[in-house]
Amino acid sequence: MLNKKIENTFNEQINKETYSAYLYQSLSAHAKHIGLNGVANWFQIQVQEEISHAQKLYNYINERGGKVKLQVIEEPPSEFENIQNMFEETLKHEEFITKSINELMDLAMNERDHASQIFLQWFVTEQIEEEDNVNEILNTLKLIGNSGNGLRMFDKELAARVFTPPTV
Repeated sequence: MLNKKIENTFNEQINKETYSAYLYQSLSAHAKHIGLNGVANWFQIQVQEEISHAQKLYNYINERGGKVKLQVIEEPPSEFENIQNMFEETLKHEEFITKSINELMDLAMNERDHASQIFLQWFVTEQIEEEDNVNEILNTLKLIGNSGNGLRMFDKELAARVFTPPTV
């Protein structure tokens, strides 16, 4: 049986992961609007990833005998200064999610819930990858600067990204 404190915080994390999907959907829409279809694709893949993260939590709560309680999703921003700002906001958000996952792990450790610790290890590892990917994009954008041709080429590169469902 899932501890109530852990059940409640896992439900809050479902909300955060779902908000992440909503935020990335908004970023994708903005990218599409300004003609960056590859960037829009990159964010669409992020949407799918975040939904799968929420689903993993949903399944885990149910498997452990807890009750999933879905919460209201906050409205994400819809206007962004430029492409670099879009990815800076993405990094900031991923760092927020990393902090949240670390707090979940701390709670699972304090509650001596070994199963939840093992489950959360996947998320800890995933967040390292998430932040690294965004940092790599930001580094590329800094190199490109205001080069329209460079941005076009980079946009085409991001268009090639595909969703790979997570494995256990």
